[in-house]
Amino acid sequence: MYVLTIDQRGSTTDVDRVPGLIAALHSLAPDPFERSVGDELQGVVEQAADVVDIALHALRDGHWYVGIGIGAVQLARGGSPREGSGSGFVAARKAVDIAKGAAAQVPLSVVSGSMGRGRDIPPGAGEGAMSSANAQAVLRLIGRVVQQRTPAQWRVVDLLRVLDGGHVRHGSQKQVARELGISEQSVSRAVLRSGWQEEWAARPAAAMLLEYAHARVLAHSDPVKGEQ
Repeated sequence: MYVLTIDQRGSTTDVDRVPGLIAALHSLAPDPFERSVGDELQGVVEQAADVVDIALHALRDGHWYVGIGIGAVQLARGGSPREGSGSGFVAARKAVDIAKGAAAQVPLSVVSGSMGRGRDIPPGAGEGAMSSANAQAVLRLIGRVVQQRTPAQWRVVDLLRVLDGGHVRHGSQKQVARELGISEQSVSRAVLRSGWQEEWAARPAAAMLLEYAHARVLAHSDPVKGEQ
């Protein structure tokens, strides 16, 4: 499993956006998110593809820092994330703190948890850190594409996703043009300039890298305190 900690940016001068994001994420993935403290929300996610979905949704409007932790998770099925423990939660906390220091970079970080007993780090645990960094690099690259879209481009690609998921078909573009009252040429330009096809081609790669990092981290986990 993956732990996501998402913290609102500039919350002292902004409205509370946590309830709205929790509601939006409920429609994206089956795993529940809830407010952890203040302007922060947290969730435990089982599928890497859902992690990609959630992270990119949070990044699109520029209001959130996204931390993704990979490590052991002790949490009863159906339990509240606030009741969870394990290195995955520690890693997610570190990840969101790193995201806050990303400056001009995309505010997302992926961190693997230390899986050893005490201060001992198992041989090969560095593979988890390296693969987490690779997943982070791809997610930041896709996140940059997502953050640079204009509102007009979002209107087009959001409707395309409803119609065809991540695919772009000629018939669906015609339908989008009709529903938005714009020309097919305008839809085609929006798809091209938004990086829509590139984003959806790269999403499986990001999910695969997260899965690989997860496998590497758990391969060196404490067998007594492994993931549940």
